[in-house]
Amino acid sequence: MDQLDEDYYDFEGNDNNSYNFSYEDYQTICEKDDVRSFARIFLPVMYGLSLVVGVAGNALVVAVYAYTKHLRTLTDTFVVHLAVTDLLLLLTLPFWASVAGQGWELGQTLCKLVTALYTINFTCGMLLLACISLDRYLALTPGLRDRGSLGKVFRKNHSAIICLVVWSIALLLGIPDLVLSMVKEFPDRKICMAVYPSEMAFQAKVTMEVLEVLLSFLVPLIIMVYCYSHVVSTLLKLPPEIREKKWKVVRVLLSIVLVFILTQLPYNAMKFCRVLDLTHALVTHCGVSKALDRAAQVTESLALTHCCLNPVLYVFIGTSFKQRIMKIAKACGQRRRGPAAKREEEGVDISFHTNSHSQETSTFSI
Repeated sequence: MDQLDEDYYDFEGNDNNSYNFSYEDYQTICEKDDVRSFARIFLPVMYGLSLVVGVAGNALVVAVYAYTKHLRTLTDTFVVHLAVTDLLLLLTLPFWASVAGQGWELGQTLCKLVTALYTINFTCGMLLLACISLDRYLALTPGLRDRGSLGKVFRKNHSAIICLVVWSIALLLGIPDLVLSMVKEFPDRKICMAVYPSEMAFQAKVTMEVLEVLLSFLVPLIIMVYCYSHVVSTLLKLPPEIREKKWKVVRVLLSIVLVFILTQLPYNAMKFCRVLDLTHALVTHCGVSKALDRAAQVTESLALTHCCLNPVLYVFIGTSFKQRIMKIAKACGQRRRGPAAKREEEGVDISFHTNSHSQETSTFSI
């Protein structure tokens, strides 16, 4: 995560000579006290809300799956990894909230770790959303899983390999933050930022920003739109007697894509604008710079709300998860009532694993 109330790009060589660029380096100094004041109020509030809501939802997902100890589908595996990823991402927010608009006073080690964790888990979460989309596309398109190389890869027994690949890509993107991030002292405050060697200079910064936009937004978006559009097309061809169920699934899929676009598009558009400014120095007016800083703060906070919405979009609305909750509640109720009540209910036990023999049972089954 960048220090969003100002844009510092630092490129240092081994000879310790540095070139520092800041939006404050105009002919007339651009004072940004008002931007920092906005950040000191806005960011802690937004990060605090995201932390409370997101941790509660994702922790419940992990706890329920851990209690049942059975991941029936490939989507179940992706959902658990997504919840863990969101939790790790959300746990970096208290650090960013504590330094919002004030400067980094938490030391070099935390600067490296928190920055890397943020990048790794944000990227990993977006890639897992793409994997969920592909798995649902294969599951809800008749016969497709048995044909072609993609169907052979996305199988339950390959879940560990797929997740390992996703985490590896995210870790690779996080290495530059882990290695290059450091606390730089400026006249007004300290900044936790990536410091690139002079031989890497602008190319490295631009490359990393473009990769993050591609892997964290464009690739997942293209996959989601392609997969879910085909799924919707397949659902609309189903018999009229299951119209209510199929339209419910269609609404869920459309909601997933719409929420992804609304939360991630503004943030990635801002990142792209910052890349253009870095390469072409487009921003030369102090007022424009301040507006971009505030927009960056707002859009990144909006992007983080996706961590809170993931449990709702991918888990809570699904019958599979509701059945797990009911099973846990029933087990807890039986413990409280004792063994006598448990024996009385043995004859009327309800199975919560209908179609559990099928690998394709999931949130989106109809």
